[in-house]
Amino acid sequence: MDRRAFLLTGVAAMTAALLPSRVLAARTNLLALVQAAREQIGVTLHYDSGYTRLAYPAGDVPPERGVCTDVVIRAYRKAYDCDLQSLVHEDMVKAFSAYPKIWGMKRPDANIDHRRVPNLQTFFKRRNANLPVTNHGADYLPGDLVTLMLPGNLPHIMIVSDRKRSDGLPLVIHNIGRGAREEDYLFGAPRTGHYRFLP
Repeated sequence: MDRRAFLLTGVAAMTAALLPSRVLAARTNLLALVQAAREQIGVTLHYDSGYTRLAYPAGDVPPERGVCTDVVIRAYRKAYDCDLQSLVHEDMVKAFSAYPKIWGMKRPDANIDHRRVPNLQTFFKRRNANLPVTNHGADYLPGDLVTLMLPGNLPHIMIVSDRKRSDGLPLVIHNIGRGAREEDYLFGAPRTGHYRFLP
């Protein structure tokens, strides 16, 4: 190995060593979220947005059905034992006025609030988990959450995968109408939010 190659190898090793351990831990932990989302593929087969009375805490609709938010909620429960149903509900009880009033709600509803994308967006922002929305695929790391606005003004949320297409753009895991799937949709519609939330 020549001197230049030796120096470059040493710089790379030092750079990796200088990365804060919390950054390395966060990357590892976010992969647990991706794996928990991927395990829903072949299990959650239907898209069903109907209102359902849920247990509280840790309530869920039947695993074979759900919406885009259910992929996220189930992944956080499996990966971190983190119950977004109770976290969102408790935050809405404390700060109901901070949340959208799109649905004409007069008070929090633990059956549905956490299953609505705009509420999740508000919750993640209030937890300082929001990141810039860019046009660079490299800015979206595995385990990041991305929100979109689908045609018809339908909000959508998905989890960035650790798998990529041939040009390096990450795939996503979501339920956009056909059950949980992993596919190329990161830039499939206008993006409205980018979040990295580790409980």
